[in-house]
Amino acid sequence: MLLEYIQAALRRAKYEILPDDGSYYGEIIECAGVYANAKTLEECREELREVLEEWVLFRVHKNLQLPTIDGIALTVKEVA
Repeated sequence: MLLEYIQAALRRAKYEILPDDGSYYGEIIECAGVYANAKTLEECREELREVLEEWVLFRVHKNLQLPTIDGIALTVKEVA
């Protein structure tokens, strides 16, 4: 389920070339604070994936809500 969530979020990523230096900027709007900037599109995609993974793990660790993406909802449940 986690991998599906990350893949779904990455499919929603938006990329652009920054006019000032020609680098690539990518972000996932649904995931506040998840963005990346790199020299190439592939480097930007990889960095964005890493940021997204860390963002998800941080939110799970802090028991913060994650947005539903493409019908995929991750919820944190306490186990005894």
